[in-house]
Order: sequence, then structure tokens, then C-alpha cells
Amino acid sequence: MNEHDPSFADREDPRRDITDGATPEDPGSRTTYLLVDGENIDATLGMSLLERKPRPEERPRWERVMQGARKLWDQKTKGLFFLNGSNGHLPFSFVAALRGFDYQVVPLSGPARVKVVDVGIQRTLDAILAQGSGDVVLATHDIDFVDQLRALLDDGRRVSVLCFRELLSAGLHDLEEEGLQIVDLEDDFDAFNAPLPRLRIIELDSFDPARYL
Repeated sequence: MNEHDPSFADREDPRRDITDGATPEDPGSRTTYLLVDGENIDATLGMSLLERKPRPEERPRWERVMQGARKLWDQKTKGLFFLNGSNGHLPFSFVAALRGFDYQVVPLSGPARVKVVDVGIQRTLDAILAQGSGDVVLATHDIDFVDQLRALLDDGRRVSVLCFRELLSAGLHDLEEEGLQIVDLEDDFDAFNAPLPRLRIIELDSFDPARYL
């Protein structure tokens, strides 16, 4: 996380509309916007599952996530990976890898009191709604996006949250009744090279007491 990205100082203004260039699509050419809350995914993996900072090999395979998003609704996909660049530094090797996987990296900065990644994603979801087309896969566990996701669902968009299902905020779980599709990073997108130490909720019909004796 301490490497300098030579392009960081010259990056484009993050306040621009990063859905620029998109036009209303006919039903046969819909676009999926894969938005990644990088801070939230990494923090949830480290603090809630591993209880330490993840090693590089333990983090999601982001190329598999892109592949999964493309297959989810079988349509073209634009990946936007949001990073907090408020300290003036970016992990250059990681950024280069993301670009190689067809993500557009969005490094945002702002005052310490501002959750810059959350605000950036909220504005992007608003822009996708305003442009009149576009479905969304949002990688996060954070309830801060519930209003934007509900507005997209109300507009008839396909919306999915990509997460560790058991750690998703209750407010986002509630949106399932309104059409939200919950996709598990590990189970559905096979985004990890090794099984994670997860405490899962067990369906009663699948419960085998012998495993605990």
C-alpha cells in the first residue's frame, strides 16, 4: 500500500461522470456496471473473517469477479474499482493488475471526515439511475447504499450485491423482497484460491449433528 502510482498525480478529476459515454441501450445490449467498494471488501475479509490483514494470495481474484459479473446476466460489463487515495499513495502493482482485468480504477481523495469511497459510489449509482439504463453489481456489505439501490430497483433495473452473505447488513438483506439479488463472493463467483474460515448459517434440513460431536 506504500508504492507510488506515477499516474496518480495526473489522474482524471474523480468528480467527473464516470458513466460518461454511455447511451440508452436496447434490451439486447444492456450494460452491467460492476462497482467495487475496495475498502469494505478488504476490511470485511480481514477484520470479520481472517481477524488479521489478508495476505495477497488470500484476497479475491478480481479477474474471476469480473468473469462472474459478465456471466450473471450475460451482458457486457464495465468494472469500476473505487480506492481511497486521500493519503496521496496508491498500490501501483495492484492498480496495474486491476487495469489488466478490465477495471477502471477510481482513486478518490477528500477530508478525513468524509467517506470518499462511499460518496463516490453513491454518486455513481445516482448517475446510472439518471442516465436511464444500466444494471448494477455492487461489491460491498455497507448499508450506506441502500437508498440508491432501492431507487434502481424501483426503476426496473437488475441489481445485485456481491458479498459474504452472512456479513451483509440487514438493511440490504431486506431489499431481497424488492428484487435485490445477493451473490456470494466465495460460493457463487469462486473468487478465492482457498476456502475461507467462515461461520455460516446452516439450513435445518442440511444440519448434521455428527459434524459437531
